[in-house]
Amino acid sequence: MISAKQLRQGTIIKYNNQLHEVVAAGHYKPGKGGAFVRAKLRNVATGSIISETLRPDDTFEQVYIEQQQIQFLYKDDMGYCFMDETTFEQTHIPAEKMGQVADYLKDNMTITANVFNGEILTVTPPVHVTMKIIRTEPGARGNTVSGATKSATLETGKIIKVPLFVAEGELVKIDTRTGEYIERA
Repeated sequence: MISAKQLRQGTIIKYNNQLHEVVAAGHYKPGKGGAFVRAKLRNVATGSIISETLRPDDTFEQVYIEQQQIQFLYKDDMGYCFMDETTFEQTHIPAEKMGQVADYLKDNMTITANVFNGEILTVTPPVHVTMKIIRTEPGARGNTVSGATKSATLETGKIIKVPLFVAEGELVKIDTRTGEYIERA
């Protein structure tokens, strides 16, 4: 069991008989009245976020999630197909459960899956991925103001901002947490 004052970002708890991930939690002590904890919780099954005001003494069951390495194989009508690298068992994950992770998936890419009771809850791509730019406008001469950027379409269809000197066909490194360009690969 874990108390509300011990909640930290990333902790997964059972709240109202459903799994919730703590997005943010803060302990507040107003000048008048008792202390309380404000927490933002994301429902793992639906993805909806709720804000709750909790008493510091409230307790929750902490859930421990197993992490597995799975390999992306392909996308079809049933969703995204992954293979467990240890058992070679294939699993389909619906597209709505993938969220923004789908923007960074390439064939045969290994990602981390968070598993609870044999069910994949969420998937996490590597922190940095290298992708090819398939379409971008050429940088206009004279637009060399510090930090100038242009739009570029990646091989997965995601559109990001890149510096003016990056051209079509180049490989770029991207931070999957923010979706930002890091450097040319």
